[in-house]
Amino acid sequence: MSKNFTGTMESITRLLKTNDFFIKKKFGQNFITDQNVLKGIVDAADIEDCDVIEIGPGLGSLTVHILEKAHSLVSYEIDNDLIPILTDLFKDYDNFTLVNQDILSVNIDEEIKSHFDGKHKICLVANLPYYITTPIILKLLSETDKIRSYTMMMQEEVADRICSKPSVKDYNSLSVCIQYRAHASKVLRISRNIFIPRPNVDSAVIRLDLYDESPYKTKYEEYFFKLIRDAFCQRRKTLVNNLKQTGYDKERVLAFLHENNFNDAVRSEQLSVQDFVKLTEFLQEA
Repeated sequence: MSKNFTGTMESITRLLKTNDFFIKKKFGQNFITDQNVLKGIVDAADIEDCDVIEIGPGLGSLTVHILEKAHSLVSYEIDNDLIPILTDLFKDYDNFTLVNQDILSVNIDEEIKSHFDGKHKICLVANLPYYITTPIILKLLSETDKIRSYTMMMQEEVADRICSKPSVKDYNSLSVCIQYRAHASKVLRISRNIFIPRPNVDSAVIRLDLYDESPYKTKYEEYFFKLIRDAFCQRRKTLVNNLKQTGYDKERVLAFLHENNFNDAVRSEQLSVQDFVKLTEFLQEA
């Protein structure tokens, strides 16, 4: 069955019936069926001869397209009931490894060292579960620099936040935290109508490319990320008021704003990543 599996609506429906498999909401399972979209995701990932990590392969509809291009693929699946299905589907692929673990529980650098030979670029390609999209991205970006690009499908609202720019309504702490480490771009918009089951929202695919040489760097990273969280804690408030109520020296914050030609009433969403890096340095080195 394995190399005849295409990931179409018909093949997925057949798999569900044949294996008496019930879709589980608790794992955020929504299986995509449109072949053009699946190929588009893999094309956007640009994974020719790369080692690839996939999170949540589900019934393998994206997996089969990744395997056509990648040097090797390691897929992490948390649902025990999907393991025998995926094992059977891809048993003929020598470059496929299936790991029955929650990606949030693994030491990602140790996993990379264990599964890959270090001779190929490492990329991540995934249809991420909506309910844990942000924790997955932040975990991986903070714990490894070995994954050089991320091509991920997610809820469109989250994609817009990640890729947003200053002074746009979607720009928030997530935008700053991720863009500190990687260039973010939105590459595809995906209708909710091509999933089994159909979700309540549309999706999007974004690509993150880690900087070869980061334009942003601070030796106070822990402080930087705390500052970002605090700066955006209440969106309706000004930057000064948000930071004042979370324990920062109001006068020092105002001094930074004056020195950098910002109004006292500036809001956090008006500051760029570089501005927050400069604010971090200013407050820490006072």
